Amino acid sequence: MPSKEQILEFIQTSDKPAGKREIAKAFGLKGQEKIALKRVLKDMAEEGMIDGKKTAYHRLGGLPKVTVLKVVEIEDGEAIAEPENWAPDAPGKPPRIIMKEQRGKGGKSGKPMAALKRGDRVLSRTEETDNGWIAHPMKKLPARTEGLMGVVELDGSGKAWLAPVDKRIRNSSPIADLGGAEEGQLVLAERVGRSERSGVKVVEVVGDPLAPKSFSLIAIAKHGIPHVFPQEAIEEAQNATELTLSEDKREDLRNVPIVAIDPADARDHDDAIWAEPDGKGGFNALIAIADVSYYVRPGGALDREARKRGNSVYFPDRVVPMLPEVLSADVCSLREGEDRAAMACHIHVSAEGKVTSWRFTRAIVRIHHNIAYEDAQAAIDGDETPDYLTHLWACWKALAKARHERDPLELEIPERRVQLDDEGRIAEIAVRERLDAHRVVEDFMIAANVAAAKALEAKTAPVVYRVHEPPSREKLIALRDYLATMDRKMALGQVITPSLFNRMLKDVSDEAEKVQVMEAVLRTQSQAYYGPANAGHFGLSLGSYAHFTSPIRRYSDLLVHRALVDAYGLEQPKPTAKLDLPEATGLADRDRQNLQTITDAISQTERRAMEAERDTIDRYVAAWLSGRVGEVFDTRITGVQAFGFFATIMGLGGDGLVPVSTLGREYFRYDEAAQALIGEDSGTRFASGDRLKLKLAESNALTGALKFEPVDADGNAIEPRGNRPASRRGPPKGGAKGGPKTGPKKGKYQTGKRGRPGNIRHQGRKKR
Repeated sequence: MPSKEQILEFIQTSDKPAGKREIAKAFGLKGQEKIALKRVLKDMAEEGMIDGKKTAYHRLGGLPKVTVLKVVEIEDGEAIAEPENWAPDAPGKPPRIIMKEQRGKGGKSGKPMAALKRGDRVLSRTEETDNGWIAHPMKKLPARTEGLMGVVELDGSGKAWLAPVDKRIRNSSPIADLGGAEEGQLVLAERVGRSERSGVKVVEVVGDPLAPKSFSLIAIAKHGIPHVFPQEAIEEAQNATELTLSEDKREDLRNVPIVAIDPADARDHDDAIWAEPDGKGGFNALIAIADVSYYVRPGGALDREARKRGNSVYFPDRVVPMLPEVLSADVCSLREGEDRAAMACHIHVSAEGKVTSWRFTRAIVRIHHNIAYEDAQAAIDGDETPDYLTHLWACWKALAKARHERDPLELEIPERRVQLDDEGRIAEIAVRERLDAHRVVEDFMIAANVAAAKALEAKTAPVVYRVHEPPSREKLIALRDYLATMDRKMALGQVITPSLFNRMLKDVSDEAEKVQVMEAVLRTQSQAYYGPANAGHFGLSLGSYAHFTSPIRRYSDLLVHRALVDAYGLEQPKPTAKLDLPEATGLADRDRQNLQTITDAISQTERRAMEAERDTIDRYVAAWLSGRVGEVFDTRITGVQAFGFFATIMGLGGDGLVPVSTLGREYFRYDEAAQALIGEDSGTRFASGDRLKLKLAESNALTGALKFEPVDADGNAIEPRGNRPASRRGPPKGGAKGGPKTGPKKGKYQTGKRGRPGNIRHQGRKKR
């Protein structure tokens, strides 16, 4: 069969009309090959490569009226797309197309598409206007590479299969084109047809899937995280390093003993703090934040790339930074003993911990010390504590009074830390210790964030708020019903505040039950997001809140900095022409006009980063445990469904499934309100929060999936039910209908016991 490119070349160079008959004759196609050709030509027509005439096909110039577009970036709040199929030899570059919503009945122009994100495939109706091409989306199509990262495996006949690394994908796919990949290699693939049966072709070979530091590469590819900076962005960042600081226009704070307290393994330093008593029971305090807006100018290539990324993504073995390393880890980073540009937030804290005043300046700072949290805590707990730390802790104790008074939501959620050795292998997985030093920095940052939001509100300037809305009524009803199963009451007629949840947790004396209630409260909470409309921050019990303190790693903070520069007329220098940088003009007009779409986009990139980081930690934990399959662990149930429950290893983490079929020969009834499985004969109960011993049955480092099995009092596995129904509500069916029934023997990367490679038999983690 000829390729699509060969067919296009024949149509274009043919000296007579080229229909299906002429194409088949030219390439010597017969019988079933002609039928296959018909399907290829139909696909090419739908993809906009040729017209749909059957008597004589013609290559289409420009864009067809209906075609598949791929979103390549979000720029100025607008989704920019290109034709998915643009022949390499087509004249000119592929057109850049602005995605718009469908026009209304009144014929008004469509709005920018806020819901789309980079990498989306959209079937669209195109339109050429005086200002260029626009497109009206008709249908969002599944991504060609969604779930198509995996490991190449061969079956007994030598046929190649793609074993997925995404634990939500249950079945392997046949590989139609290996693209030079070899068995056992981690690859990125895309589908070659419309259905799963059509198979996939390898488009990129990643390498050894079990090599050190490969787990973050899997997450980067799977979630489509931009990780290579365009050359023009790198050049602009390098030019920005040549900027000098105007000592006559900036506040000189180099003699103030400001300290930056960060994790010991911090790659960049956004913030530093200082405080001293005011002689009247209160404190004068300073929060110095890296002045990224001085180096990253609106509208430049560097700014466009930072907006596309939205935030830095942190993995155990690497950082995918929002800004090139020359800025993020060097020029912008607040490093000890070096002059740095900073946005200074000056606040006054009363003896009661109230922030009574604030002002913002552009400053030059020289960090007195970069201190790890553990070292700062040790200095405070020691006999000789330096004054600059003593004053910080004293000011924090005042801020803590105000925090206690407003009573924000207090949930003790442990954070896992993966420590690697010099060769990228896991050295340790532990829960991060929570110190007072962490709370000190946190409360200073919260004070600065509140001050930034209120300062902008005072000038009626645009604000990128960090919004955390109260729980929805539906979630509150579910929480009430769940608590009722524990003989606890919650009235819905009262005003729902964080204090209500805190009192609820304080009333629980049993630690195991407290964990259950805490997780139920966590599931009740809304997801925080960025937006230009203020709806308060429920979790922190604050009326106005913005993110101001991390502009090196969050685009939202950079926008807040620009708004402050603009609103308060701070230094806005113009660089020399030789540096070829945009002017520093605060918040650009296009940002003001499209703030909603911009905040929607950076909220999406934040969620993408969280998922990628969580997936990577799961893979590291599974790799850590892969040598301990068969051991019995102390676990706690974290979620229950009709098909089984999920449990995590105490003190380590890593959610794994316990299928209901492994619980013995008894039927189990699923009580959704109680989040429990209950044995119909014995009354045996498995509920969220319960602690029990489980045997690790499977651990797949590639997918991060774990599988546990229950054990009896002697540590022996319980006899499984076999083929009898699992419960009164069975598991959801998965996998493609009518897929190939043959597959390779169980291989190195396979986790399932039957079927094709990579058939994980894992129903997925309960959503939180």
